[in-house]
Amino acid sequence: MTLEPVISAAPPNPLTMTFNRDKAEEVVMALLALTTFEDHGIARAWKGHDWDLLDGLFRRGWIHDPKSKAKSLVLTEEGQPRSRELFDRYFGTGDTA
Repeated sequence: MTLEPVISAAPPNPLTMTFNRDKAEEVVMALLALTTFEDHGIARAWKGHDWDLLDGLFRRGWIHDPKSKAKSLVLTEEGQPRSRELFDRYFGTGDTA
């Protein structure tokens, strides 16, 4: 029995992909809800996301400037509930509990 090689399409190149930036920024904001933690009364989240999208969240006023040596970013007062709201919208189960 001879196995034929599996030929798959190349993965999308993020430099040439076109996408809805507003939706992408909202999904990144929603994902920040998964890694949000409190540090001395400040809501922080890990910033392992696309830098251009993080800059968009900063321009919207949802996070403080992500450009720092810290591995986490700071959510603004408006951004913290927005993160949870977007998480529920994109990934919620619809349960009210």
